[in-house]
Amino acid sequence: MNQTPFLAATLVTLHVLIQLALVVRVPLRPHRDPASRIAWVVVIVALPVLGILAYVLFGEVNIGRSRVRQMREVLGRMPDVTATAGADANNLQPDIPERHAHLFRVGHSISGFEPIGGNSGRLLEDSDTTIDAMVADIDAARDHVHLLFYIWLPDNNGCKVAEALKRAAARGVTCSAMADDLGSRLMIHSEHWQAMRAAGVRLARALPIGNPLLRALTGRIDLRNHRKIVVIDDRITYCGSQNCADPEFLVKAKYAPWVDAMMRFEGPIARQNQHLFAGDWMAQVDDDIDDLLRRPIPATEPGLSAQVIGTGPTVRYSAMPEMFESLIYSARRELVITTSYYVPDDPMQAALCASACRGVATTMVFPARNDSWIVAAASRSYYGDLLDAGVRIFEYQGGLLHTKSLTADMRRRQESYIAKSRPVTLAAVEGWSWQRRLWNNAVALLGPVL
Repeated sequence: MNQTPFLAATLVTLHVLIQLALVVRVPLRPHRDPASRIAWVVVIVALPVLGILAYVLFGEVNIGRSRVRQMREVLGRMPDVTATAGADANNLQPDIPERHAHLFRVGHSISGFEPIGGNSGRLLEDSDTTIDAMVADIDAARDHVHLLFYIWLPDNNGCKVAEALKRAAARGVTCSAMADDLGSRLMIHSEHWQAMRAAGVRLARALPIGNPLLRALTGRIDLRNHRKIVVIDDRITYCGSQNCADPEFLVKAKYAPWVDAMMRFEGPIARQNQHLFAGDWMAQVDDDIDDLLRRPIPATEPGLSAQVIGTGPTVRYSAMPEMFESLIYSARRELVITTSYYVPDDPMQAALCASACRGVATTMVFPARNDSWIVAAASRSYYGDLLDAGVRIFEYQGGLLHTKSLTADMRRRQESYIAKSRPVTLAAVEGWSWQRRLWNNAVALLGPVL
């Protein structure tokens, strides 16, 4: 008896059952807006095999239940950073105008950190200047250096930082460095990683991948730790969009240079970044560093108020959209946004259009060449509505603009980006060929999925 027809019928039946199971599962998943649910159902049904694989690999925002549980346990036993006494409580009091207080309350609802005063901050000039400043601070460290990067490459700048950590460890400074297991795989598998470990630098891989096939069954591989944090002696901290690498970014050299913005802060705000680092570190490494968070905050002079806002798998799904939309609606005169990856949900797009419609000078700067062709096409599908509302759009010509920045009613660095950008007009967008518009809009249908 020929078993081929029976086997084929069995496979088809199994495939249909899997499709039905996923179609039922999509509406049951939490934190999905209706457009996203519809998009996934269409993908699963329209692409019989690829749709199923796409949903299994990317359909659910999940790094793994055990990892989320471990993170929650670590965060649950960590000391409350807001309860730590400072050397001069008066200098720690933030000076927040009432018209901006609501923005800090949104930030507090996300990370649990209150705004704190007594800080100084400096926007670094460029990527190389940032790395040189980090190396100088690491070389001056006396107690500890904590470092966390999504991408850490074994190139010139990456090795500069590695050598600085080795020097610090040799003179007795406690150095702890964490790098994402996917984004920093070249450094992790290089001789420099082993040399740092041999020199006494404590190393950890964020979200280890292990066996890719088995990993996909317990959580998404593409959900990574994207933080870029450096904390030195509990009083200096860096944060921004820059990874630990040369601006030439040799792994994607054709888009270079990578253009980033990084801030160097001194003051009690470093404790809040310390808290973020400690949570990620202890969730990955059997190394309790809670005592650092119980120390009195170092003495400080009066200074600017600041607040750290960090998101992740233990924070509510809508956290950052809420923060961005609150900032957008708070602008009264001018709003300037730079981003390399613009695939908004409907409320975000509406907030930007509303900003321009109410008379706020709203400007957005995107890279002319994006390292993600899918995102580039999806982003351009939104140009027409933004321009029609009065939003000015520029495409940066001097490399890949990787800076993610939003300024309301003040700006400076963005002016240098705009000066190297080409304006995009409504007439130019309306003049795009039907093939280009079809492509952009077709890709944008996947926006809720992306």
